[in-house]
Amino acid sequence: MSKRVLGICVALAAVIVIVAFSYTRYFKKQHLSPDPASGLEVVRVRLKWLHQAQFAGFYTAKEKGFYRSRNIDVRLEPGGLDFPAIQMVSSGSDDFGMTDADRILLAREKGVPIVGIASIFRNSPLCYFALKRSGITKPQDFIGRRIGVKLGGNEELTFRAMMKGAGVDRSQVIEVPVKYDMTPLFLGQVDAWPGYSINEPLLAQEQGYELNYIWPGDYGADLGADVLFTTETMIRDKPDLIKRFVEATLEGWNYALEHQTEAIQFTLQQSDKLKESHQRAMLKASVELLKRDGKPIGWIDRKKWQEIHDLLLSSGFMKNPVDIDKALTTQFLGEVQLIGDRQ
Repeated sequence: MSKRVLGICVALAAVIVIVAFSYTRYFKKQHLSPDPASGLEVVRVRLKWLHQAQFAGFYTAKEKGFYRSRNIDVRLEPGGLDFPAIQMVSSGSDDFGMTDADRILLAREKGVPIVGIASIFRNSPLCYFALKRSGITKPQDFIGRRIGVKLGGNEELTFRAMMKGAGVDRSQVIEVPVKYDMTPLFLGQVDAWPGYSINEPLLAQEQGYELNYIWPGDYGADLGADVLFTTETMIRDKPDLIKRFVEATLEGWNYALEHQTEAIQFTLQQSDKLKESHQRAMLKASVELLKRDGKPIGWIDRKKWQEIHDLLLSSGFMKNPVDIDKALTTQFLGEVQLIGDRQ
């Protein structure tokens, strides 16, 4: 009886594996094929994080029909720890993704063939902030204080580079590993906290806390953020689709900034967990980061990428140099890149 049960279990397992494999092959084949019902090309986009106003331009492009007018049906999927964009795109499960420039360079060093195709946030939202009553206003004030550090990502690299740029010896700072719960900051257990200026500090202010901001970019530590990317295979096989997708996305972002109330309504449709007042504040705070240098949205600054590349090498995050011109391309930006280069 036990042998019979074992045989049935083995057979069932084999069926599950075959079905899963077949489904995966079917999914990968179909998600770039026209939707029979609409005739549109279906593509999947893996966002950098959970649905929020950080991605309002994508929602706007979809809801206003900018993708559809270019024969594209876009599926916008939330990212995060369980669905990392680089892995999802490089595996072929998704077609486009959002990540940071340094993440693309680090992936390229490991042989992952992804390529940045448009910069949405060219200036990083990553900052440090402290309760106003702490008196902390600059990295030099970190000496002898307990400073939160998010380890293992560009937050850690940014912290290191900021401290070096500010001339502060890190051995004089009490570095405290932190994650996302800001309670230690509010309780005074940590004196300064890392976070995106368009999110965590806003949450703190909404709870009534007055803050001081410390900007890493003021100390030569701006790694950029929110780069739209795809794979070398997509660039080789689907260049026209990429061009249409990028055009529609940038149209969505420009429309979103000019019609923020409408863009927030599109954002709120993505999740019933979103609070309208916070999303409005998030989008408002994003404007300066999207257009801080006056360049058009999407424009890629190769010099900035080179600086990030060199910082990764000098800090030990990257062991070997990579070819910058294979890590990014401006071929899908057209007039956007020309305007930016002329400015």
